[in-house]
Amino acid sequence: MRPRRLLLLPLTVVLTLAGGRVGFGQAIGEPETKAPALGATADLSNAPRATIDRPKPTYMLRERDPRVHGLRPFQELVDAAPSGSVLRPPAGHYAGPVTVTKPLVIDGGGQVTIDAGDKGTVFSLETNGATLRGLHLTGSGDSHDTDDSCLDVRGHRNTVENLVIDNCLFGIDLKQSDDGIIRGNRIRSKPFDLGVRGDGIRLWYSRRNLLENNEVTDSRDMVAWYSHDNVFRNNVGRRSRYSIHFMFANDNIVEGNRFYDNAVGVYFMYTEGGVARNNVISHATGAAGMAIGFKEASGTLIEANEIIYCAVGIGSDLSPFQPDSKITLRANRIAYNGIGILFNSELGGNEMLGNDFEGNITHVAYGAGRAAVAQNVWAGNYWDDYQGFDRDGDNVGDTPHDLLAFADSIWMEMPAARFFKSAPALELLDFLERLAPFSTPDRLLKDDTPRFHPVARNEL
Repeated sequence: MRPRRLLLLPLTVVLTLAGGRVGFGQAIGEPETKAPALGATADLSNAPRATIDRPKPTYMLRERDPRVHGLRPFQELVDAAPSGSVLRPPAGHYAGPVTVTKPLVIDGGGQVTIDAGDKGTVFSLETNGATLRGLHLTGSGDSHDTDDSCLDVRGHRNTVENLVIDNCLFGIDLKQSDDGIIRGNRIRSKPFDLGVRGDGIRLWYSRRNLLENNEVTDSRDMVAWYSHDNVFRNNVGRRSRYSIHFMFANDNIVEGNRFYDNAVGVYFMYTEGGVARNNVISHATGAAGMAIGFKEASGTLIEANEIIYCAVGIGSDLSPFQPDSKITLRANRIAYNGIGILFNSELGGNEMLGNDFEGNITHVAYGAGRAAVAQNVWAGNYWDDYQGFDRDGDNVGDTPHDLLAFADSIWMEMPAARFFKSAPALELLDFLERLAPFSTPDRLLKDDTPRFHPVARNEL
């Protein structure tokens, strides 16, 4: 057996390893100096990219749809263009796939189509500072294993604008791509069932991107994973699942968008920060229909949105999640929904200020866990079922709006009973309880300063 070696360490190291307060190079008796946070001074601007894509297979021409067999490969034009130049290809149809690894401006003028023949990814942008404009990308494969898409973006400071993207599994897929502009694109997935389509736009570990004036139709989701400080502005989403789904994505801004006929409008899941303002979200219907949702989210502002004709206007589950954080709903119109706001597993910390509640079947409902109801703040909201007066004409009700749950407690505590909510038996029971209560009702909220008139809004 070989003899063991005795490792001799300096006294300062021994004290540090033993849990002492003395650091490397610090003499005994000197005051402790706090080291900077790990990575605080790191310069990552020139750091190499991590390889996070699965290797994509190579398809021979004979494996692609015959419609592309006689087309000129667009890759030839890219390879011939000098780095930093502007490529304006002649109008026409070209064969994909295409990979760009140098900064170029490629402008198709709305007259160039690149078709990959229903195999693989159509176009891969693997450089920084490039621009794609005025192209029609079509014909990706249908494999979720290799994330077949019309456009992969794998670099920083790129601009992608005025593209038409159709017959693709995924539309635009950004991974580890920062400070880009995705503007004015029209995106449509393959005509598959909703759950097996790809995402119209997907961000993964991508920060500070601007996504504006895009139209995503008949896709699956627009999704941001681990992607912070992005701006989603003036986009349109139709007939998809999630208009925007944030997952572990902080401080994103969603403003001026219009989302129609999707299962869910905007969903904040495991997020901190973020703003959704001046959006129109309508007809989020179905069993899981919801305009705006929270799951263990914190510190979010929801302001001046039109939320109409949805199964649930705003749904909250364990939110706000972080201690001493808030979620603020301010100046929104929540109208003609099945349930205006639905709280599940309530923790308290929500502020509802100056919102309009009109025509909802149920304005506010609570699911499991109502212990923290009193920790929510309700002030200055308009309630179309307010039963008070405004004698002094200051647009503030003379008495508080007190929302109590009588027979409604049955379906709130037993979700399966919601099917019978408007049944004559439950309506009669609710009437009798209000007339002569034989049980103590649950207080859902108290608005001490209810507005007497709704806010005048321009027609949209």
